[in-house]
Amino acid sequence: MIVLKTLEEIELMRESALIVSKTLGMLAKEVKPGVTTLALDTMAEAFIRDHGAVPGFLGLYDFPNSLCMSPNAQVVHGIPNKEPLKEGDVISIDCGALKNGFHGDHAYTFEVGEVAPEVKELLEVTKQSLYVGIAELKAGNRVGDVGYAIQKYTEDHGYGVVRELVGHGLGREMHEDPQMPNYGKRGRGKKFVNGMVVAIEPMTNMGTKDIIQLNDGWTILTKDGKPSAHFEHDIAIVDGKPEILSTFKYINDALGIVTNVEDQFRAKPYGA
Repeated sequence: MIVLKTLEEIELMRESALIVSKTLGMLAKEVKPGVTTLALDTMAEAFIRDHGAVPGFLGLYDFPNSLCMSPNAQVVHGIPNKEPLKEGDVISIDCGALKNGFHGDHAYTFEVGEVAPEVKELLEVTKQSLYVGIAELKAGNRVGDVGYAIQKYTEDHGYGVVRELVGHGLGREMHEDPQMPNYGKRGRGKKFVNGMVVAIEPMTNMGTKDIIQLNDGWTILTKDGKPSAHFEHDIAIVDGKPEILSTFKYINDALGIVTNVEDQFRAKPYGA
C-alpha cells in the first residue's frame, strides 16, 4: 500500500534527508587512501546522533552497522570492516537517518584518490541517470517511465543495469511501496500522484548486469568482478512535480564540484 504524505510530513522528511546529506558531505572529506570503512562508519554514527537523529540502517533487518559501504565490485549492502581503502578504489556509501518518525536514505559513490578514466565515466553516467529518472517522477506518469528512462540512459552507454535490487517508497518505514526498479517499460506500473515520496537509486555495473551475494547474507557483488556505481536521492511529488528532499550540495562543496543540476527539481533555491 502506498502511503501518501502531507506537505507537513514532507518537510519533516526533508529534515531527515538533509541529515543524511550532511553526513555524506562530512564523509566526503574523509574518504581517502588508508582509511577503513569501519572508521568511516563510526564517524557517521556519531555525526547522525549529534544532529538529533538515529542511524536508520543500524539494526534494520539485523544489519550490524550505520552505513552500507560497498567498494569496487560490491554493488550495495557491503558491511564496514578494517580493510583500508586504496588509491583508485571507488566506494558506494549508503546512509540512513531517522528523525521525527521519518526516514532519510540516500547514497553516493566516491572516488578514492585518482581513479581510472573508464571508472570515472561509469560514476558520471550513473549519477546522471539518477537525474534522468527523477525528471520522469511527476504526477500522471508511472513507475515504468522512471525505470525505462534510467535503463535506456545507462544501457546506451554500454553498462549493465541491476535487476534484483530496486528503489522504494520512503516514509515512517525505510522501505514502503512502490518499488522503483531501474528498468522497465513506459506506461507500466503504479501511477504517480501528489504526496508520494520515493528513493530512486540506480545501480549500474561496468560489465554484466548479473550479481551474486556473499555468504555474509548482505554483500552484493557484480558477477564478473567489474566495478559498480550507486547513487540515490529522496524525492517527493509536490504540485505534480518532483521535489528533491536530499542534496549532494555538501558533497559537492567538500569536493569542489560546481553544478546546478538539482536546481530544476527544487521549488525554491537551496537554503531559501
